Amino acid sequence: MRSGLFTFLRTTTFKLALLYTVLFAVFSATLLAYLYYSTVGSIRRETAARLDTEIGALHEAYRAGGLERLNQSLVERASDPRRPFIYQLETTNGTKINGDLSRMPDGVLEPGVTSVFFTLEARAPDASVIEVQLEGRVIRFGPDLVLLVGYNRDEGSKIVRRITMAVYTAAPIGLVLSLIGGIVISGYAARRADSLTRTAEAVMSGDLSRRAPVLGSGDEFDRLGERMNAMLERIETLMLSARHTGDAIAHDLRSPLTRLRNRLVTALAEPLSAETAEETLGETLEELDHVLKTFNAILRLSRLEAGERGKMVRLDISSIARELADLYEPACEAAGLEFTCRISNNLHVLGDREMLAQATSNLLDNAVKYTPSGGAISFEVRRGRDGNVTLSVIDSGPGIPEELRGKAIKRFVRLDASRSAPGSGLGLSLVEAVADVHGGELDLLDAKGPPERPGLKAVLRLPRAK
Repeated sequence: MRSGLFTFLRTTTFKLALLYTVLFAVFSATLLAYLYYSTVGSIRRETAARLDTEIGALHEAYRAGGLERLNQSLVERASDPRRPFIYQLETTNGTKINGDLSRMPDGVLEPGVTSVFFTLEARAPDASVIEVQLEGRVIRFGPDLVLLVGYNRDEGSKIVRRITMAVYTAAPIGLVLSLIGGIVISGYAARRADSLTRTAEAVMSGDLSRRAPVLGSGDEFDRLGERMNAMLERIETLMLSARHTGDAIAHDLRSPLTRLRNRLVTALAEPLSAETAEETLGETLEELDHVLKTFNAILRLSRLEAGERGKMVRLDISSIARELADLYEPACEAAGLEFTCRISNNLHVLGDREMLAQATSNLLDNAVKYTPSGGAISFEVRRGRDGNVTLSVIDSGPGIPEELRGKAIKRFVRLDASRSAPGSGLGLSLVEAVADVHGGELDLLDAKGPPERPGLKAVLRLPRAK
């Protein structure tokens, strides 16, 4: 897979990071604009409001007593050391009447001027000369009288400058940090996605043992890796099973097909009598039935493993068990086996009748096949302690060693290495598949018989229908 800067820029993770950066930048700009408006704007509005209030009071004094009352009011206000205002009252020709300035600032006496911003030199507490920023309002009383009311906005200006500088500094820093954060996050996501891609490529190349890395963080990549590993485990199991299946089929079918051919060759080597022909055809038909039974079992198992669920209905498993007990009791008697059954009434499950009957028949077939003459088979159907339904087939045969029980339920696995006993090695595999389809499980347990014949207890557990 190609990699590099341009490949990274085309990834979905980088595009999402870029989108995140843009959204973060818009959010930051909006937030900074709001902060600027709510602070700087508030200071300016407060300044304007105080000026308007002061001008309104002086205007009211002039209306109440003319120039004399206005001048008196200015003297009274000038005597307050905490006042934030300065005053300058002049005639339109520049004659000073009262005020804090030596003369009006430039432009104030021009017609139409109502507000002005100007600088005033003042002495700081350390006796140094500083410049003070003021905002003023201009009032004209009659044709020849001008009043300037100035407000010391130096502190407010400092705050405004600091906020403005903070905004101008924070905006690019926030943008850069958001971009870096987006790239880091997208890089992490890209690396995790790339590791999953490399795992998939390795599996596609034939390395079925390869697994996706799981870091243990519990994030979505870990969950995806866990599910992917479970899938790969399943694929590896199926592939190994498929590799074994061909050999097993060839081994299982070679013997009956070879016998079939030899029998036909022998029969054709000499003239056939009616009795010989009938015997030969009967044996041939028996061999073909065995081959067809094997192929049908393979087909059925493949469908179950592919997810076939059959017709799931609420059914009485007790009645199915009784029918099978009636069918296998004569077979056990013919084989010299003692057969007992204990079947509880009214046990219902949600499932497919044909599948469950086939699975139970397989368990009973195995018991009859591997229990020596003189042995015993017990068939029990009851409600378990957990409320679910259990179907148990217990025999007094050789049993299955505990270390081989997991292997016994795999496809085409026959613990009889010589394969002298009839069968295809699919019986328990099909029972396991039916149990999976019905949400149940198959357990192979020790029947607790004597050491030479411990027996086998096969238990099929099924959820009880509600």
